[in-house]
Amino acid sequence: MNQQFIKIFVLYIAIIIMACNGSQKSTGTENHNTVQSENVADEWVALFDGKTTNGWRGFNSDTIPQSWIVEEGTLKSLGLGGDIGGDIVYGEREFENFDLKLDWKISEGGNSGIFYHIVEGDKYKAAYETAPEFQLIDDLKFPESLEEWQKVGADYAMYYADDKIVKPAGEWNSARIRYTAEKVEYWLNGKKTVEFVPYSDEWLERRNSGKWDAFPDYAIVKKGLIGLQDHGSFVWFRNIMIKEL
Repeated sequence: MNQQFIKIFVLYIAIIIMACNGSQKSTGTENHNTVQSENVADEWVALFDGKTTNGWRGFNSDTIPQSWIVEEGTLKSLGLGGDIGGDIVYGEREFENFDLKLDWKISEGGNSGIFYHIVEGDKYKAAYETAPEFQLIDDLKFPESLEEWQKVGADYAMYYADDKIVKPAGEWNSARIRYTAEKVEYWLNGKKTVEFVPYSDEWLERRNSGKWDAFPDYAIVKKGLIGLQDHGSFVWFRNIMIKEL
């Protein structure tokens, strides 16, 4: 009886071990649009589910432009926009202080951007009229000469990116914006490119230096929508995550 009991017990343990090992194997399908943090308390929220455009719509619109599609788990711009038109916003809620991170890649010579604190209304034609922008652009093969404040990782027309890692067009990059009233940080591929204090004397000096004279409502609010730019280039986004601070 004892020997039979031992055999059954050993078999039971072996089954448990095999089940545990099987659950740890990869399925071969990687989901890039899920929460990456192991700490549930971090409260990262996905703005893109990898399957639909739910939550997203055109700037000043109730629907998403046809130039934005879901392709192989990415939110993709077909590059039909320009200086005006084509931008999209996450319209479900506004954000004030936040930590935003995402993956992106761009076509050769491409140009795009990540907006925050967007204001909508009939008086505005594009998101950049009110919203600060994390610049996304192909520094290496953009067809025109770029000023430092126009290059990838910059706070567009405000602070240029310093000490950055630039990947060629077609390769995945990571971007991160951490915004609080005390300090703003931009990160590109794991390295901090920009740091500033919003609405400080230095910030106001840059704000009023002339670049934004035609757009007096630039950064007029400290809470608004998150947006992505279609500036006439193919651009892909995935793993769009945000945490309120």
